[in-house]
Amino acid sequence: MNALNRSFSALWSSSIGKKYIVAITGIVLVLFLAGHLSGNLLIFVGREAFNEYAKFLHGALHGAGVWIARVVLLGTLVAHIAATIALTRQNRTARKSYEFENTIQASKSSRIMILSGLTILVFVVFHILHFTVRTDSELARLGANDPYGMVIVGFQNLWVVLFYIIAISLLCSHLVHGVGSIFQTLGLRTKKSEGIIHQASLVYSFGIWAGFISIPLAIFLGIVKF
Repeated sequence: MNALNRSFSALWSSSIGKKYIVAITGIVLVLFLAGHLSGNLLIFVGREAFNEYAKFLHGALHGAGVWIARVVLLGTLVAHIAATIALTRQNRTARKSYEFENTIQASKSSRIMILSGLTILVFVVFHILHFTVRTDSELARLGANDPYGMVIVGFQNLWVVLFYIIAISLLCSHLVHGVGSIFQTLGLRTKKSEGIIHQASLVYSFGIWAGFISIPLAIFLGIVKF
């Protein structure tokens, strides 16, 4: 355990170490988003398909699997944001001696990434309270037997829908820069592949954005209903 702590401390204390933490946690989050969206889009198939998907998730490892996944994902998100903030502070200190325009621009980009990341963290906590802990009594009643109905009721609130759209939009803005940064940190982005990676980041980010916001919009507009 001591050796593990020392290894992590050494990784965290170096700039490249924190960059790798950001990249690795970023990969986990990017893959999770794609998988999570695929399951959520089953709401357009119908109540039976969506409820079977929810039943499968909550039944994994006798009910423990979904909670293990939630704890791991929340920890991954916190580590991702913490490492990003630490890197920004470190860059700000180094910048005192080098006030070049590109460095200043990088700082602005980093600050936007931090703000969007913190907003996303708040949204994740709200999302868990809303659809997992179910602080709303009506959602709690439906959630046990009809997850499809729970989602329908949950997205009939205009303020919830607006917050969801804003958070997803910030998330996808974050992804446009973040996906490319993963390739750069891992040494997989070259001048030749830079354009392709940027286009792939845009396509992925737009797909995630369109997919996730289509659900609350379709429900609120009455396209998907009981």
